[in-house]
Amino acid sequence: MLVPAWLWIATVVGLLALIAIDLVIVDRKPHEVTVGEASRWVIFYVAAAVLFGLGLWYFSGSQYAGEFFAGYITEYSLSIDNLFVFVIIMSTFAVPSIHQHKVLLIGILLALVMRGGFIAAGAALIEQFSWIFYIFGGFLLFVAYKQARQGEGNEEEFKEPKLVGFARKVLPVTKDYVGAKSFVKIDGKRWVTPMFIVMLAIGLTDLLFAVDSIPAIFALTKEPYLVFTANAFALMGLRQLYFLIGGLLNRLVYLHIGLAVILGFIGVKLVFEALASNNLPFLNEGQPIAWAPHIGIEISLPFIIGVLIITTVTSLLKTRNDARKDEKAPAK
Repeated sequence: MLVPAWLWIATVVGLLALIAIDLVIVDRKPHEVTVGEASRWVIFYVAAAVLFGLGLWYFSGSQYAGEFFAGYITEYSLSIDNLFVFVIIMSTFAVPSIHQHKVLLIGILLALVMRGGFIAAGAALIEQFSWIFYIFGGFLLFVAYKQARQGEGNEEEFKEPKLVGFARKVLPVTKDYVGAKSFVKIDGKRWVTPMFIVMLAIGLTDLLFAVDSIPAIFALTKEPYLVFTANAFALMGLRQLYFLIGGLLNRLVYLHIGLAVILGFIGVKLVFEALASNNLPFLNEGQPIAWAPHIGIEISLPFIIGVLIITTVTSLLKTRNDARKDEKAPAK
């Protein structure tokens, strides 16, 4: 896929424009985001991603459009797991509800910039070393195993990134929030507010989650442009999803299993691709392995969507049945 420089620039400018509009409209007057407002923004960002994918279909064909949609859906579904940690971060730092949207917006924007570096590095590695797929595939299988072993409810523990702890030590931090400000000047001295620290925590935590999501999307498409745009649309819609399904997260009791299945599937796909293009001298004398099957996007996309639907439906049915049993249970 040949992507000219002007298209990269236009895409980045367009994404920044969407973020700026969001920032101006939503944060012009700080307020607690309602479910209705969050729903409209989620629909807006999903529609924007769909229109982008349809544009790819029209100009570049169904193959690249399918790869984008598969990557976008995978990144969005993996990002839902981030929301559990975001809830804990907001609680840990006692972020006022009227400022939570701005915290997520700036934090995720920082994460997107940092993910851009991850994507560039991943693309360079893949281009130079085809055997990197063995490492990516094995890592995803390991992450899938860890996901599957998680307890129901996806309970996550927030561990403050070391850089955040370092920032606390070296920067003068005010005791309380100062509105939505990240920096303030007190008695001629510049201070950092907890708002800056929590934004840094959100951005760095999301970057840690990218360690498994970036290899996963490279299994679905090797095009850096598609990897970047899929990540961008997924992250932009993530913060609105935080407000929309915050109360629903505890009901997605099988989410960890669904994500484990998706990551395991993608891990196997990566290993097969590595075998099909093998050039390691100690394996099959450095020759590609002919029997390794190719799992195309026409299989990957329906599989990912199907797993997410089954996971969501079974989770909601279980929590509903459990609630009914609790209602019928005699009071002690």
